[in-house]
Amino acid sequence: MASLSPLQGPLGQRKAAHLLRRTSYRYTKSKVDQLASMTASDAVSSLLVFGAPALSQPIYDNPSTPTVESSTWINPPGQSLPDNETNLQFRVTAWWLNEALHEQGIGYKMIFFYHQFLAVSNITIDNIRFFDYLSLLKWGALGNFKKLATKMIIDNTMLRYLSNNLNSKTNPNENFAREFLELFTIGKGPQAGPGDYTNYTEDDVIQAARVLTGFQTRTQRDQVDPETSIPRGTVTFSRHDTGNKTFSARFQNKTITGATTSGAFWTEINAFVDMVFNQDETARNWVRRAYRYFVHPNITPEIENDIIKPLGTKLKNDGYEILPTLQVLLSSAHFYDADDSDNSDEIIGGMIKSPLELALQALSFFKITIPDPVTQNYTHYITFWTSGVSERMLGYANLSLFLPPDVAGYAAYHQEPDYNRQWFNSSTVIARYKLPQMLLTGKRVLGSSPNSSIGIKLDVAPWVKNSGTFSDPSDPFVLTTELLSYMLPEVIDNERFDYFYTTIFLNDLPPDDWTYEWQNYLNTGNDTEVKIALERLIYHIMYAPEYQTF
Repeated sequence: MASLSPLQGPLGQRKAAHLLRRTSYRYTKSKVDQLASMTASDAVSSLLVFGAPALSQPIYDNPSTPTVESSTWINPPGQSLPDNETNLQFRVTAWWLNEALHEQGIGYKMIFFYHQFLAVSNITIDNIRFFDYLSLLKWGALGNFKKLATKMIIDNTMLRYLSNNLNSKTNPNENFAREFLELFTIGKGPQAGPGDYTNYTEDDVIQAARVLTGFQTRTQRDQVDPETSIPRGTVTFSRHDTGNKTFSARFQNKTITGATTSGAFWTEINAFVDMVFNQDETARNWVRRAYRYFVHPNITPEIENDIIKPLGTKLKNDGYEILPTLQVLLSSAHFYDADDSDNSDEIIGGMIKSPLELALQALSFFKITIPDPVTQNYTHYITFWTSGVSERMLGYANLSLFLPPDVAGYAAYHQEPDYNRQWFNSSTVIARYKLPQMLLTGKRVLGSSPNSSIGIKLDVAPWVKNSGTFSDPSDPFVLTTELLSYMLPEVIDNERFDYFYTTIFLNDLPPDDWTYEWQNYLNTGNDTEVKIALERLIYHIMYAPEYQTF
């Protein structure tokens, strides 16, 4: 049976690498080695945090001044932002990716989890208020899901994206109410009858829409949530339906008293949220989403009974504080494939990396230096994150960051039966396989101006020499073994190893040839020969099917 019992003993490298790949976009040898000596419980605890931000907000650069005004993006003193919305969108995306790359723990993986869960598009509204949406996700990413869902009701971007800013007592709009139930909280469940989805009914959507009348977006950023300090939308009470709302038997025929004064408005909203979150299925639905995101898309009856239901009970009993539930799930023997006799059958290496994991984990593993937008060249910083990462590494691989194709988010996280296999298909495979070429050449490779620089490049020989990844780079067997052990999720068999070692790296030459060439590089600084072999090995590892999984 699937087991939530905590894994015992030190993780070791393989399981530590698995944990880090699944919980962070920043994947480094040093972090794997640090986690390897820890128990699963201690390792997970160390990752369930946010580190200090590299930049607290997107970069504002006034082209008329010689400096980069990094601390005044939100409200440049005495002036409005000179850039158009498209350029500001680039700044927001670049900032978020830069933070995700440098975050040591699970924080940005959870932000993207909630972006997928509580999806909006970054072209819904102006970029300053989209930044507020991202800030709200960060505020709630490691906190209380119920609170986050409640505050998302009045987020400016969400109000506009799902049209709840248009929902009034005289002109009801059910769009947000429907998605709040179907996507954000309790989920549909199997169809039980006409207009009955097991967990709620069409009449419940109508009543929920009545509860949620009166919200509007706010152009000025002067309505600030007192708990988060993040600007939000506003309430126009005259637009609110003040009548009582009676829900179906799916919610125990609950009647929510309509607010007749503005002071009672949030009492009514909170009563509605309490009603939804008091249902067991709301907690289980969150756990299923987390399981498919962190563990595996396939939820069997065994997983449902042994993992989902007990974790759902825990989440609900903990008042929807998510950290205790994540701690149990990510520390469990099940998460590490250690709860049955075959410990390599389904979970470790069992999912296909999203373009985000593929790109950011490669950038961090190879210790590629990202242009610093404040002290170095801001143009190179934007060029790298937009033309290099957002467009080529992500967009061409079918992940248009912060531009989900529909209200359900990105299909690979929710669309059965393929789920994450949708990241790897005929329309995305070319972009995925061009990643090593982009890193090794520093060129765009794909799309327009393929020979243009993306602002970074993997200089492979100095990396092998100075990165601390290899115990003895002069020994080709040790070098290949160590590289494969950190880059691939599972230990490969002897025949596969020999392919990488003898055929690819050594090019069927004697091992002593590599030792000689490496020593020559150390003596002369000329990396011509060693660079050829190293680039060939890295290219073929990243091209391998095993590397596409995690």
